[in-house]
Amino acid sequence: MGKKNIAVVMGGYSEEYKVSLKSGQLIFDSLDRDLYNVYKVVILKDEWYFVDDRAQNIPINKADFSVKLESDYEVKFDVCFNIIHGRPGENGELQAYWDTVGQKYTGCDFYQSALTFNKKDTLAVLSKYGIPSAKSVYLRSGESFDEHQIIEDLGLPLFVKPNQSGSSLGITKVKEKSEFKKAVAFAFAEDDEILIESFLDGMEVSVGVLDYKGETIVLGITEIVPHKEFFDYEAKYEGASEEITPARIDDETRRKVEEIAIKAYESLGMSGFSRSEFIIMNGIPYMLEMNTNPGFSPASILPQQAAIYGISIKNLCGDEVEKALAKNKNK
Repeated sequence: MGKKNIAVVMGGYSEEYKVSLKSGQLIFDSLDRDLYNVYKVVILKDEWYFVDDRAQNIPINKADFSVKLESDYEVKFDVCFNIIHGRPGENGELQAYWDTVGQKYTGCDFYQSALTFNKKDTLAVLSKYGIPSAKSVYLRSGESFDEHQIIEDLGLPLFVKPNQSGSSLGITKVKEKSEFKKAVAFAFAEDDEILIESFLDGMEVSVGVLDYKGETIVLGITEIVPHKEFFDYEAKYEGASEEITPARIDDETRRKVEEIAIKAYESLGMSGFSRSEFIIMNGIPYMLEMNTNPGFSPASILPQQAAIYGISIKNLCGDEVEKALAKNKNK
């Protein structure tokens, strides 16, 4: 049995590509070289390339996601380890393409990626499984809306956010009526669909869930204590928040959060890493969103949770690769 070729695929089309490169590096460094030949592939808007040993960028052949090295030696990958944050690796675009060219990959499939990238649709599906979320209003670009009615229904403060999941850009906490229109315009600058949500006054927690060695586990519950009003892009990536793992909650609340996080994951037919954000208010966890390709840089929440849970990054990543290798064996 020769070693399997694994491509760690990183980058992306959004600002988050910088975080993805750090996440990809950690996975690249952690995968077991006794089992796998590990390669680096970077996907950016303008180019998709393979990084060779001499740090040269060689274009990827998009016809079958292969790469030609010296003397026409072609490398094909047994598995792509997808660690792109945002488009196209977290919204289903890349998964659909890989399915078409017959390329195996880690993480969830096209459908789950596309669904969870859309906050409104995720929450709508999960509400059918009894998973609570904030009261909300959904708007498409160009649609007329009744500002007074929305504020009356949801109350102040409220949150205005782009519907597309991904980085926390374009979010505003609106406290005064006068700030509402500006917040709507700010969110529409990021996405042509927006979500206006009632404010949930409680503790924000980030819950890492994955299927590990055949069972769905909660890797950890991390309490987010923003130094600012809420967990925005700056808080997320520039350290303007405190993250406390495990969260300071009693056992009963912890069990509730674990149950709901696992139920959400399994109801959606998820696979691979995920991080769900909840607000716990009066002992009830309300779901905000689910990330299917959460940050995995050394500073990110998921690796911190794994360390506390007691699973090494090497085993965590190795398990993902083995699941992907076992996928679609019958097809």
